[in-house]
Amino acid sequence: MLLTGKNAVITGGGTGIGLSIARALAEQGCNVAITGRRLNVLEEAAESFGGQAVKMDVSDEASVVTGMQSIADHFGSIDICVANAGIAEGQNIRNSSFDFWRKIMAINLDGAYLTIRESLRHMPVQEWGRVLAVSSIAGVRGLKGAHAYSASKHGVIGMIRALCADHAKLPVTFNAICPGYVDTDIIDRNTQSISERAHISQEEARALMVDLNPHGRLITADEVASAALWICGPGSDSFDGQAMEISGGQP
Repeated sequence: MLLTGKNAVITGGGTGIGLSIARALAEQGCNVAITGRRLNVLEEAAESFGGQAVKMDVSDEASVVTGMQSIADHFGSIDICVANAGIAEGQNIRNSSFDFWRKIMAINLDGAYLTIRESLRHMPVQEWGRVLAVSSIAGVRGLKGAHAYSASKHGVIGMIRALCADHAKLPVTFNAICPGYVDTDIIDRNTQSISERAHISQEEARALMVDLNPHGRLITADEVASAALWICGPGSDSFDGQAMEISGGQP
């Protein structure tokens, strides 16, 4: 197995992309902890691959400090950090509130910052480490109707690139994955939201998202996990400071 003995933490690891990454890392020998706000969901997910479940709210600094400390205490160190937790919601900026903006930033950008900061405090960066943030295709190009979400995901990529520059001489890498529309429960929620806002059927709303992937289908969470596994595995030492697009083709 490629990553035997490494210790990994994945935020938002109870479902979707996070869970697929957790399983992929566990299959390659990693000790894996997943975090999230719903302990029952986390425990069921962690049981499926023999991992650790830690309740943690990435938008709450104290929660992240305590949660990451408990993971480091349990494993001894954190070698791989996957900052995956996030929300995807859209509003027209003219009707948007500052509270909405802050909610998106608190989870998507502040949460990634806190997760990475705390992981680095427990990571043997002089020896080896991998930091991976799950951004979005919206972090590269922007997404219509999602100004706050796009801004938060652009911010994640900027932070990753700056951290790469800070640690360029050390054997730790910082990268972002930028998926297009992935077949997760977020798609189901967004289908409902788009349907209501655009006054179209849910089938039409789902088709709009599918069509935004150039290859005309939803991406699977396992496809994203395969990319994450390569970034975390051997042979990727010089892949650093990148925003890898997994979007079904160049639009």
